Amino acid sequence: MDQLTLVTTTLDQMGIQYQIVSHPAVTTTEAADAYIEGIEGVRTKTMFLTNKKKTAFYLLVMDDAKRLDFHEFKDLTGAKRVKMASSEALKEKLGLEPGVVSIFGLLNNQNRDVQVYFDKAILSEARMSFHPNVNTRTIFVATDDVLAFVKSQGG
Repeated sequence: MDQLTLVTTTLDQMGIQYQIVSHPAVTTTEAADAYIEGIEGVRTKTMFLTNKKKTAFYLLVMDDAKRLDFHEFKDLTGAKRVKMASSEALKEKLGLEPGVVSIFGLLNNQNRDVQVYFDKAILSEARMSFHPNVNTRTIFVATDDVLAFVKSQGG
């Protein structure tokens, strides 16, 4: 089953409604914005992070317009020396390539060992947008359903 079908089938099975917009392949949220302009939903970016020893992995979902404060993230999580995880770790843990990182990579995380964090500021938004494990689509999902999905995946 391809990655997009995996995402949509899972959401369908969970009874989660979504809206998908097709567009040319994009590797940044800024590039995707041109194709989803005017559609309701916070534009998110999802970062795949790890600690120095590569023994803990994190997905951080935040507003695309914000910058990550690594020191604040370390304080919140108690993690030591957090950094961006390698593309190899991304492939191994979430089955994804750089440029398509999102919560839907949790579907490929057999060990359920990736912790998920959301920036509080976006939790009050009605909907969030993500790449559904491919960079030729953007998917919009209600925030409550996003949280239900993450919980179902052990995040």
